[in-house]
Amino acid sequence: MQMPMEVSFRGVERTHAMERLISDQAEKLEQVCDHIISVRVSVEKPQEHQRSGNPYRVRIMARIPPGHELVAARDPSDRDLHDPLDKVVRDAFNALRRQIGQLNQKQKGDVKWHPEQETGALVSKLFKRDGYGFILTPEGREIYFHRNSVLHGDFDRLVIGVGVRYAEEMGDKGAQATSLELVEKISGRIARVEGLKPS
Repeated sequence: MQMPMEVSFRGVERTHAMERLISDQAEKLEQVCDHIISVRVSVEKPQEHQRSGNPYRVRIMARIPPGHELVAARDPSDRDLHDPLDKVVRDAFNALRRQIGQLNQKQKGDVKWHPEQETGALVSKLFKRDGYGFILTPEGREIYFHRNSVLHGDFDRLVIGVGVRYAEEMGDKGAQATSLELVEKISGRIARVEGLKPS
């Protein structure tokens, strides 16, 4: 890793055991990719859910050259509220490791990526207050995404019908879009064809 890993805790005690776990998991990332620029890890326990169990939130962002930002997040809504923190951390790192592996394959040409599949998706539903939405793929599948998966802090810039590129992974509740990146606003004609309201 070219830069020291950044780890922040909010509402969660910083323990040696947790720091060791995060460090070990980061080393596993480097086994998949030896040219990671930086990794940032955020571990939180939102106050409003404390009476409902242990709803930890873990978000990991990795920068990989030439200009990739991969994001993996695990939120209280993604799983059982009673999952222990170490499981949530491992799940988030496992998701990021899969993304890095996919990127490695793409960069090496081991997997054929079709540009229309990577960039041809568009935002079909948005629930901005709750921080999530759905994209519609060229094949007509609707895939969930969370605001933490939107790169460059662009979640608030998203509108119905905007074009995006994304990576896909399997979450606890099925397929979900990760590393979602705003590409361009599609035409009103295409939006109407897909049954969407042009913005």
